Amino acid sequence: MNLKTPKLTVVGAGPGDEDLITLKAIKAIESADVILFDALINENLLKYTSQDTELIFVGKRKGCYAFQQEQINELIVSKAKEKGHVVRLKGGDPFIFGRGAEEIDYVRAFGLETYVVPGISSSVAVPAYQGIPLTKRGASESFWVITGTTKKHKLSSDVALAAKSNATVVILMGMSKLGEIVKIFSEANKQDSAVAVIQNGTRQDENVGIGTINTIESIVAEKQLSSPAIIVIGDVVKERATLSSIYNEIAEK
Repeated sequence: MNLKTPKLTVVGAGPGDEDLITLKAIKAIESADVILFDALINENLLKYTSQDTELIFVGKRKGCYAFQQEQINELIVSKAKEKGHVVRLKGGDPFIFGRGAEEIDYVRAFGLETYVVPGISSSVAVPAYQGIPLTKRGASESFWVITGTTKKHKLSSDVALAAKSNATVVILMGMSKLGEIVKIFSEANKQDSAVAVIQNGTRQDENVGIGTINTIESIVAEKQLSSPAIIVIGDVVKERATLSSIYNEIAEK
């Protein structure tokens, strides 16, 4: 009989580099009785689990679902009541297009204690690893972070609003809608706006394509860039600095 308090901790695993994890997240992983983890997490993080921790892959990639969201919600509740502490380990930050809030709302109705450990979002970390500042005096005063694919599998209408602004635009989960995005920015007279497409950001196999709204589709095709990737649009892309040598030096120390 389980005497542990049923609880859920939703944990952000960061953008991919296993070192971009918080101490609080590691402590949550270490204390977990069950971990439900996504496709985009770095599985090296699972080394922090105890040998008795039950690991369940519930990852989702485009067109491929190990579990539907409703099943994940139900699994969290059943495992918490069976074993105690469930950690829901998500890529990036769980409250930025991560459905963490939805899972918390669901399990609270069943009396589970709930906690959140924020993670470093790919929306800011991935451009940073490429030396792209989302804001910089004289280049950008603000930035948008937009989902490329809504619940109805459509491109967010916010993209058209963002295209009319001078802000940096970061689009997550937007690779399948790249043609639509290019069309919207072209219609907003932003054909020459700089664009970066960054695949597998912060990971060893990171790959990047740099161009403009006019050229980015051909560059993506040439470099065979695909999901998971983020799209960064704006003058800040021109500010890109070469930082890879700095990160390599840190990693070697």
